[in-house]
Amino acid sequence: MRPAFLLTILCVASLHAQQGPGGFQAPPPGPPPNLVKVKEDLYILQNQASNMGDLIAYGGNATIYLTNAGVILIDSKNDQEHDDLMAKLKTLTDKPVKYVILTHNHADHAGGAAKLQDMGATLLISANDRDNMALDKQPGTPDLGYVGHAHLTLGGKEVELREFRGHTRGDTVAYLPAERVICLGDLLTTADTIPMIVSYADGGSWTDWSKSMDEILKMDFDGDSRSWADGHQTATGPDPGQVWSDSRACPRYESRPQVRRRDHPNLNQGI
Repeated sequence: MRPAFLLTILCVASLHAQQGPGGFQAPPPGPPPNLVKVKEDLYILQNQASNMGDLIAYGGNATIYLTNAGVILIDSKNDQEHDDLMAKLKTLTDKPVKYVILTHNHADHAGGAAKLQDMGATLLISANDRDNMALDKQPGTPDLGYVGHAHLTLGGKEVELREFRGHTRGDTVAYLPAERVICLGDLLTTADTIPMIVSYADGGSWTDWSKSMDEILKMDFDGDSRSWADGHQTATGPDPGQVWSDSRACPRYESRPQVRRRDHPNLNQGI
C-alpha cells in the first residue's frame, strides 16, 4: 500500500507553491531526464527522480514513438525542457516531430507544446482538455480536439486515443496496438512521492476516475512493467492494476483552484 501523505498539493498547473510557514517546499531537481528504451522504436524521456523537484524543473515524462515518416510524441514535457528534449531526440532519429499527443492540459505535460507547434508539429488533445487550454489561454493550444475516440497512423504505425474523465474532464490514454503499450498520463501516478490528484478546476472527478481505470485495465496491453507508462514514474514501475487496487485504500488529493474559479457550463465538479 502506498504511504499516506501529510501535505496538500496545489493545482498541478501552478506547481510553484508558496513558500513560508506551512507552505509546500519542493526538493531541488536532480540531473536532467534520460532516455529509456521500452521496446523497438519506443522510448520514454523520463525524469531521473520521481519527485516534485524534477516535475517542476523538467515536467512529466514524454513518450517517443519513432516511425520512418517522423516522430509521434506523447506529451511535451514543460517549456524549459524543450531544448533538452530535442537534443535527445536527435540521438535517436533525424526525422521531425510530426504529431504531439497531449494526455491532458497541465503545463508539466503540455507546456512544451507551443515550441513544437512552431516547428511544424500537429498537436492533438481531447476536445474537453482543448477547451481547458483555450479557457486558460495556454500557448500551444492544439490544432485538433477529438471526442471519445481517435486513431492516428504515421509511417505504418498506429496510435489509438481514448478519452476518459478522472484527473481532468478529458484525459487521453494513448494505446500502441503493435507494441501492446498504453500511455496513461496522470490517470495513474505510481510514484509514492507524487500522489494521484483530481483537478476539479479542470473538470476532474474521483468517481469517474474509478470507472475510467476499471475500463482501462480491460485494455489489451502486456502484463509486464514495460507495457505501460504513466506521467511521472520510471519506465519499470509496478503493475498498474496492483497500484490502482492499492490506491483505493489510500488518501485522495484534491486540486482546487486557489486564485481563480472558472464559470463554464460544461465544467462539473466531481466527487
